Amino acid sequence: MVTRGFAGNPPASDQSDRIPPGQHLVRDFPVLSAGPTPRVSLENWSFTLKIGPRPVKRLTWAEFNALPQTKMTRDIHCVTKWSKLNTSWSGVLIDDLLADAGLEPPTSHALAHSYDGYSTNVPVVDLIGGKAMIATHYDGKPLTSDHGSPARLLVPHLYFWKSAKWVNGLQFTERDEAGFWELRGYHIYGDPWREQRYSGD
Repeated sequence: MVTRGFAGNPPASDQSDRIPPGQHLVRDFPVLSAGPTPRVSLENWSFTLKIGPRPVKRLTWAEFNALPQTKMTRDIHCVTKWSKLNTSWSGVLIDDLLADAGLEPPTSHALAHSYDGYSTNVPVVDLIGGKAMIATHYDGKPLTSDHGSPARLLVPHLYFWKSAKWVNGLQFTERDEAGFWELRGYHIYGDPWREQRYSGD
């Protein structure tokens, strides 16, 4: 579902090395969703870490926000061929979530789960080492509902469908299990620089 247009300008020459092949630069922030926007109250929000089907740590909104907060500025790239530069986020690094749970990554893959039933798979190596976070703020303000409020996964170096909105859990899996869009023909990994949009790319 596309709820705003994708009009953009060609990248300036000094930015061209930051725009992956086939992408164009936008200055707005297009909104895409697989379905209706869920409304999740902070009182009811929680985030659960799982190993397979087994929950190992559950955090309320207050407990989550008591964890170390990190700011991150990154370029982002959507599979629908827009890119946005210097986006500013804050939230909790996946590293800090795992440290709080006293957990070393037990498997090589993970599935992010969301309140709307959405899921997406990400290799653990792409989540740790300061590469990814559960973001709660964008551009200094709390996330809006259409951008994933109260919290979304942010994996900025992969196509943006991997940055699951309305996230409520991270599940470590023994194998690379396809998520919502991966089951519908999107690439299992999604590297913008290799134009991995669809299976077979």
